[in-house]
Order: sequence, then structure tokens, then C-alpha cells
Amino acid sequence: MSPTPITVAYGDGIGPEIMTATLHILQAAGAQLAPEVIEIGEQVYLRGNSAGIEPAAWESLRRTRVFLKAPITTPQGGGYKSLNVTTRKALGLFANIRPCVAYAPFVETRHPNMDVVIIRENEEDLYAGIEHRQTDEVYQCLKLITRPGCEKIIRYAFDFARQHSRKKVSCFVKDNIMKFTDGLFHKVFNEVGVDYPDIEQETWIVDIGAAKLADTPEAFDVIVLPNLYGDILSDVAAQIAGSVGMAGSANIGDQCAMFEAIHGSAPRRAGQDIANPSGLLHGAIQMLTHIGQHEVAERIHNAWLRTLEEGIHTYDIYSAAHSREKVGTQAFAKAVIARLGKRPEMLEPVRYASSNTIKPWQPKRADPAVKVLVGVDIFLQSRENGPDMLGARLREYGSAQLPLQVITNRGVKVWPNGFPETFCVDHWRCRFKSEQAVEFSDVLALQERLHHAGFDVVKTENLYTFDGEPGYAAVHG
Repeated sequence: MSPTPITVAYGDGIGPEIMTATLHILQAAGAQLAPEVIEIGEQVYLRGNSAGIEPAAWESLRRTRVFLKAPITTPQGGGYKSLNVTTRKALGLFANIRPCVAYAPFVETRHPNMDVVIIRENEEDLYAGIEHRQTDEVYQCLKLITRPGCEKIIRYAFDFARQHSRKKVSCFVKDNIMKFTDGLFHKVFNEVGVDYPDIEQETWIVDIGAAKLADTPEAFDVIVLPNLYGDILSDVAAQIAGSVGMAGSANIGDQCAMFEAIHGSAPRRAGQDIANPSGLLHGAIQMLTHIGQHEVAERIHNAWLRTLEEGIHTYDIYSAAHSREKVGTQAFAKAVIARLGKRPEMLEPVRYASSNTIKPWQPKRADPAVKVLVGVDIFLQSRENGPDMLGARLREYGSAQLPLQVITNRGVKVWPNGFPETFCVDHWRCRFKSEQAVEFSDVLALQERLHHAGFDVVKTENLYTFDGEPGYAAVHG
């Protein structure tokens, strides 16, 4: 087998130590790799590159299409971007796979039978990073959910479950509140699920689902979630399984893939040779299966399990009851290497030889809907008038085509017939809406009238129907 080119980044904080340990294990196990080392992270940021990565590094990633990355540090403050988010989005790494497994009794956990895989959408949701300051008091972050994004991640989750002989896929959303965005994710989950009748399916509201996951993780198998929920709950799941320091992460795209630990760079632990390399090692094991080196992945994983069984533990999982020896980062790597070729005796051995890389599904573009403009939400900044006075003034500038219908403040109806107890800030959504189609020139004319009248318009959002269905949330009250 000719070596597979991969791009390697040693990262920041504990990153260089755990990457060194991981690469030693890979080499000793016979992994056929041709690493290209790039520099990313804090030092690149501090040289004035706000992205944390140089153009030459991007060239390596696009050439090898496989990235093994240690944790990095993003400097606080300033205009620094998250390199993790940038890399996932730039390379189209839409699926984040995070297995969270308990290793009882060798690693302490309240949930000895836990074996959950979190599959997180990786490119959109609030992580689109589209934020604005609109008034003195109000900031905005846009939550973007797309049908193609939902279809790709949900179908990947079902394919993963089927390939790995898992019996259930659970969907976590908050569509009782976010009926359009999370509602779409739920709807697509139901649609895609029809193609997988052999797999049990369920949907949870994310708050009670998270509580159930923390209390009874044995009830779950594969969980698919939008980006933010998946980020939070995969860390929760990894920690309750035993330690966030042991969980690896695969980021899969149509053409490229990135593998990492789920934890951060832990700069307080840097340079002390105490960090647990297991999270990055598990990311590397996922990488080996991705590039077809299944036997090496199996050999490393089983040696790692045997090391746990024999009580060779780093400080984060060490306990007097179940550990025999507390070791540092490099000593732990040597212990795994010494056990290559051995299998665990109490824990379940792993087998990767028959697994294949899942081919990402390419969603078809939706047929165009009949899109009709019926109104506009105009957002104003105003601190001088309460809702009743504001409503009275704004009514004068509406028209027969676009009358003022309602005013809300932070999503709560305050005009007409609002409650005096409602606390209001300086940001008002003013809905002008018709019962029939209007022209965009009507919307522009309304905005011009408001501008000349001295209103401070900070944002507008056109209101459309799609095939006769409203493409905007109703205002109740």
C-alpha cells in the first residue's frame, strides 16, 4: 500500500504533545501515511492573519483532502475568526460525527452501558456567523437552516446507523418555538425516515431530549441535531460517558475530511506532559477508517482498550479504584504501542475491517415555488415613544396597499392592544401587510415615506407566501 498523503497540524496548548503521541502510535501500528505539516492557530493569528491559517496551508488541505488537526487556541477579543468553523465551512465538511462511549468499570461513569453517536450538522444554523448590531440596545444573530443542509445530514445519520448496525436514530429540535427553521429540520427528518423502515425513529424537543440524554443515555443510539445543539450536547455526552478528553471527532464532506479531538487546547495544561491523547487518537482512528486502513484502525483501537483495562491511565481518568498506574502523555502512547496486537479481555473488541466510507448524498434542488410579496417587516430604532404613540404615528405612513398591522418588541406584540407591563427596548418590528399581492415599489415607497418622516429604519424583511403558504411567522396576541 502506498502511503496516503494527509495534512497534519500540531496546534496550540496541549496540541503538540498529544499530536506527537498520536503520530507515534500510528507509525508503530503500521499506518501508511505521508504527513504534510502545516502551521495554524495562535501564532498565525498573532502574526496578523485574522483567519489563523496561511494560503499555503489551504493548498495542502485541498491537495491531500485529509486533515488531522490538534486543538488550537483562538485569541480572545478582536476580529479573530474560529478556524474550526472556517475550515468546516470552507471545505464543505457538513457532517460532524462524535461517538460517546462509556468504558466502565475502567473509566468512572454513572452510565456504564452508554454508547451514543452524535451526528451534528456542521455548516449552518447560528454558526453561519451572520450577526449585526442594530440599535443601542439590540444585537442580532441570524439562524439559517436550509433544506439541502437538512437532507444531507439527516440522510448521513440514517446511512451511518444502517452501516454500523445501529437500531435507532433520534432527532433533537426546538420546533415548538422555531417553527420554520427547526420545523424544517423535523419535517425533513420525517421525510427521509420513510426510506429507512428498518431503523427506529423518534423526535425530541431538545430541552427534554437533553435532560433524557444526561439522565438515561442508554435510551439513545444515534442522535442527529442542528449545529448549535449538536455542539453543546456532544460535549455533554462525552463528559457523562467518562471524560471529554477521550472523545474524537470526524468532520466529513463531499471531497474533504477533518479529524480531531472534541476538546480544546487547554493552555493551562500545556508543556506538562499530562494531557490525555485519547481524543485525538480516536479522531485518528476515524481517519484511518475513512482512508481505508481499517485493519490498522482496529489494531490501534483494541490496543487502546487493552491499555484501559490494564489500568494505565492519564490524570483525567485516574482513580484509586480502577487505575494501576498514572502516566503522562508520552508514557500513555508507549503503553498503547506495547499492546499493539492485543485485544481487550472484558471490553468489547472493535472491528473495522468490513466498514466502508459513507458516500455523502447529493440533494436535488427544490422545484421553484410561486413566490408572492404580501408585505414587509420594518425594524425601527426609537427610544422616544411608547408603542401606542409609535403605532399612531406609523399608521399615517401606511397605505391602502400596505396598512400597519402590528408592532412587536423582542417578538412580543405591543400594538395594538398591548400590555403596559411588557418591557420594551429601542428596537421595534413594525409589520405592514396586505391581504393580496403588492409590488416591490409599494415597499420602497413606504420606506421612503418613513425615511422622510424621520424614522430610523435599521432593517427590513420582505414578507412572502410560497405556493400560497406564509413564509413568515404569525404574530399572536
